[in-house]
Amino acid sequence: MDTIKDVTSQGFDASLINPDIAPVAKDQQNWKAISFFSLWVGMAVNIPAYMIAASLIDGGMSWKQAMWTVLLGNLIVFVPMSLSGHAGTKYGIPFPVFARASFGIKGSHIPSFLRAIVACGWFGIQTWIGGAAIYTIVLIVWPGIADAPTMMPDWVGVSLVQFACFMVFWSMNIWLIWKGINSIRVLEHMAAPFLILCGLGLLAWAYQGADGFGPMLTATSKFTDSADFWNLFWPSLTAMVGFWATLTLNISDFTRYARNQRAQVVGQLSGLPSTMTFFAFIGVAVTSATIIIFGEAIWDPVVLVRRFESHWLVVFSMIAVIIATISTNAAANVVGPANAFSNMMPSKIDFRKGGYITGIIGIVMMPWKLIADPSGYIFTWLIGYSALLGPVIGIILVDYFLIRKTELDVTDLYRIDGRYAGVNPRAIIALIMGVVPNIPGFLANIGVYSGSGFFVDLYNYAWFIGLGIAGSVYYLIMRNQVR
Repeated sequence: MDTIKDVTSQGFDASLINPDIAPVAKDQQNWKAISFFSLWVGMAVNIPAYMIAASLIDGGMSWKQAMWTVLLGNLIVFVPMSLSGHAGTKYGIPFPVFARASFGIKGSHIPSFLRAIVACGWFGIQTWIGGAAIYTIVLIVWPGIADAPTMMPDWVGVSLVQFACFMVFWSMNIWLIWKGINSIRVLEHMAAPFLILCGLGLLAWAYQGADGFGPMLTATSKFTDSADFWNLFWPSLTAMVGFWATLTLNISDFTRYARNQRAQVVGQLSGLPSTMTFFAFIGVAVTSATIIIFGEAIWDPVVLVRRFESHWLVVFSMIAVIIATISTNAAANVVGPANAFSNMMPSKIDFRKGGYITGIIGIVMMPWKLIADPSGYIFTWLIGYSALLGPVIGIILVDYFLIRKTELDVTDLYRIDGRYAGVNPRAIIALIMGVVPNIPGFLANIGVYSGSGFFVDLYNYAWFIGLGIAGSVYYLIMRNQVR
């Protein structure tokens, strides 16, 4: 995708630009609302989204309370998502370049790196899930493989066959990276209707097999008083927001291709909250039906389809899981870090190389351990990284809307000696101020700190606290210091 011909003739420094992070030309901004709707269907239909209500119901919520929590969280996250996407559409720039305005040319590496590392973790998690689907197909063909020796060190935690399936799915993602970002858009358009039909099909199977949806949809809340409910609700709401906190930062990587602001706003509003809530409901309804059909609640759809009697149905279901997972991975967990790594060394790292780096880090992080514990998944992983990303999005939005009034000098965003040169120390101060209050709670959740009290409890609101403090501090120290 060659968006520029001669960067020097446009006033850009060649060391700060390459075709993958250059401003998108107006004639290439052709994504309509349906494009963003399809993008979100492709990203939101995934196994973690299916299972996202599991911990809420296990914690004591009724299914309705769980669904409202999921819906509210996604409506909340839509607001900064659409606001962050504004700059992408107006100026055709990706997130790492957008971050240069607030953090500075060199300082932008900090939010870019934070976004990239989180995405690498998500890339690994989704790749592990896709590998598990391939492993299920392998078990159908060679059932005895489950009893084979692990042939891997104990500290790895998986068998050689499981790891091999993980690497097969990993290779599929790497191939998509090699094909480029346009292939991701095509994939999302093709996958969206297929994934919706698969979800409805699974819902119909559950309803017919259980003569209804089972006891979970008739059960009431387990909470005896409202205090217990709120103690679960607030950290859960933060986790719901944290689920897509990554995309609130780098959504401009996609909205830079939008035809206009209406396309990105309407497309995201119609695609994100509705799909996440509906797919979470499918997870609850189907799991409720499994209590009647199999005598136990089966939250993991990969485990569930292994119970199907028809091997062909299992294979088809696993193919659906593979398509759902790769469509999520490609858009949500590759584009952002690939552009972030490219931003660090534009002359040497392009989109493909950035994607390859993402894939390698995704392996090293051993994602099967990140999701081994459901409580750790929410309180350590989701809330933990939301404590980092909340302050970043707070700074970026305050800078763009309140400090600069949505006016950016695109040429200076690509110049070493322009108004955004170097590091903006005020953004760094605001970032630190937004992160610090959440550190005690994070340390308590990972077992490093055994204390309790106000600052530990504050961690339940990590994303909101970080965004509010960092955004406020940044505004106070920047309001008369426009760079």
